[in-house]
Order: sequence, then structure tokens, then C-alpha cells
Amino acid sequence: MIELHSSPTPNGQKVMIMLEETGIEWRHVDVNIGTGDQFKPEHLKLNPNNKIPAIMDTEGPEGRPYTMMESGAILVYLAEKTGKFLPGDARKRYDTMQWLFFQVAHVGPMFGQANHFNGQAKDNQYARDRYNNESLRLYQVLENRLGECQWLACDEYTIADIATYPWCKGHKDRGVDKTAFPNFMRWFEAMEARPAVRRNNDMAAEIRARMNKAAEGQPTINIYDTKDNAERLIHATSSR
Repeated sequence: MIELHSSPTPNGQKVMIMLEETGIEWRHVDVNIGTGDQFKPEHLKLNPNNKIPAIMDTEGPEGRPYTMMESGAILVYLAEKTGKFLPGDARKRYDTMQWLFFQVAHVGPMFGQANHFNGQAKDNQYARDRYNNESLRLYQVLENRLGECQWLACDEYTIADIATYPWCKGHKDRGVDKTAFPNFMRWFEAMEARPAVRRNNDMAAEIRARMNKAAEGQPTINIYDTKDNAERLIHATSSR
């Protein structure tokens, strides 16, 4: 059994899609970052970086429970555990790892910064231009790559596709369409046609609604104001 301690953010959805694709038994443990669940001592035992997602595998290596943080590493772990979506062929495997790390190092951080400055710091035009321009460049990298390959890494569907898709749901906001990005849109539509991806999208909406209801009346934190995060982490770890 895999326990996924998470929220349905893009990084959380990466793991949700992987779990649905593999068919492994799993359950979602809600971590509401808006109410500060990520700073609770019990979550920090799973992810000392006070982020989501984290997993707990009740049947990890040597049959003993094992915990993991970092969504990219979790995808590799689940791929090796199940023997799915990480090719055995050496070249395809390395290509998959390259494009997985491309998502982790570039797509996630840059798209995330663009979303932040577009939504929370609209008066900072320099930052908005910087991250919006870089996001469009990254969409062009994806467009070019998907003109060469059916899937992002190779001719097989892999964890590189699973990792990248959730971050690309906002492509319309970037002006990305079939006219300028036909290869990307072909890939995106193929992703959304997969039953596991459709199940993920339905579950993500259900989890958000459930978490919002559970949070009613609870004190919240401003996740965009990071000045107190180090103090929160010190307090949470000193009380363990």
C-alpha cells in the first residue's frame, strides 16, 4: 500500500497519475498547505523539507516501510517498484531521466514562478516578463522535442510525460494553441485521453473540495508570505 501525503498541486498530481497508471494499491492522505499541515511534526517525518508530496510505502525495500519526498524521485521509485514507465533499454532510460529532470529543474520552477508573479505580484513587471518569457521558451522546447518523438522522452509513454503534464494545464493562459504549438497540443490531447489522467483530474477536483470543506473555520496561513516559514520549521522540529 502506498500512502500519498499530498495536495492536488501539479507536483501532487504527478504521483497521483503514476499511481493510477500502475494500478498499485494506494490512498490519499490530505495535507492542506493553506492551514499549515506541511509544518506538522508528523508530516515533517515524511518530508523534512515541509513540502508535498511525500509517500509512505508499507512494503518498501526488504519488505519494510519506506518514506520518500521529492516528486521526481518518487516517480523513479514507483517506476522501479512496478516495472512500468521507465524503459529498460539504456538509451530510452537515459532519455527518460533527462526529460524528467528537465521538468523538475525547469518546467516546474519557471511555470510556478510565472504563476506566482502573474497572480500575487502583478506590480512587478520585471519578474512577470522574466518568468512569462521563460515559460514560453520552455513550451517551445517541448514543441521542438515533441516534433521528434511521439512522447516526451522517446516512442514510449514514460514518467517524463507523467511529470510534465500537470504543469502544462495552464497552457491556454500562455497563448499556447494548435496553431503555434501543434506538436505540444497533439501530446497534450493524448495525455488527456488516457483513463488514468482523466481519473486524476476528477480526483483532484474532489480532493480540493474535500480539503476546502475540512478547512472551514480553521486558521489559515498565507502560503505566499514566506517570512515566517523558517520560524515555523524551527518550532515544528524543536517540538518533536
